[in-house]
Amino acid sequence: MSGKSIVTAIPEEVGRLYDRFGEECLDLGAAEEASNFGFGEHLHFGYWETPDEDISLDIAAIRLTDMVIDRLKVDHTHHVLDIGCGVGGPALRMARRTGARVTGISVSQDQITEAVAVGESGDLAGRVDFRLADALDLPFPDDSFDAAFALESVIHMPDRRRVLQEISRVLRPGGRLVLTDFFERAPIPAVKLPVVKRLLEGSMMTTVKVENYPPMLRDVGFMFEEIVDISAHTTRRTFMEMSKVWTRANPDFDLEDVNTLPDPCPGMVDVEGFGYLLLVARRT
Repeated sequence: MSGKSIVTAIPEEVGRLYDRFGEECLDLGAAEEASNFGFGEHLHFGYWETPDEDISLDIAAIRLTDMVIDRLKVDHTHHVLDIGCGVGGPALRMARRTGARVTGISVSQDQITEAVAVGESGDLAGRVDFRLADALDLPFPDDSFDAAFALESVIHMPDRRRVLQEISRVLRPGGRLVLTDFFERAPIPAVKLPVVKRLLEGSMMTTVKVENYPPMLRDVGFMFEEIVDISAHTTRRTFMEMSKVWTRANPDFDLEDVNTLPDPCPGMVDVEGFGYLLLVARRT
């Protein structure tokens, strides 16, 4: 991989990808454990304190959401932008935990429809709203938000610098940005490259060179504050938990040859070079 993009993610196609993702979740059946492949309402990787910690993916994903919320340092006086809001789980948790007003955006119409329905049916009417929008061209005036977060959404965007520039534009001076991203923390062994390529191409994702972030942030008006490699707490267990759900729904496939499986997750379990980072920056 060497930090190079394997795919060019087109927003409209990414939106359709997540529309199909919802349909696939329904195809898995009505079992609660199969809902959203085990993610629940937080459609991103989980965080485990230890490799064998006995908590499910949905609980671990909420923990990672909370790590992002804590770093944003917002309260009831703030307006927060959720970039790539999924079905609304992180935005709703943000509003409940902090009292902040949250606007979520996604390129998936199905996800926005579901998020709106959940937001309107709960106790947060007026505190959360969701809309179909592209992070490459945010439909908001300058200085609209006090903070922003992007949980596993920049991985789908063809131009990270442009996204950061748009976020910088809509953030007020001093506003914080927290995001997560995939990066290559070590060279991927040749034997694992096919399964990594299948994951990235199938999910329309790219990775980034971690050293590219500080200059990108400075160039668009951010002060870089923190990058943490949390791979040891996220990637292996997330792929394991996703694989369990998929294999229970597809018991007839031979797991010994992961390269033949329609789903690449079983093959990703032991790819230690596939990294996951948490980043914090502040608008200057």
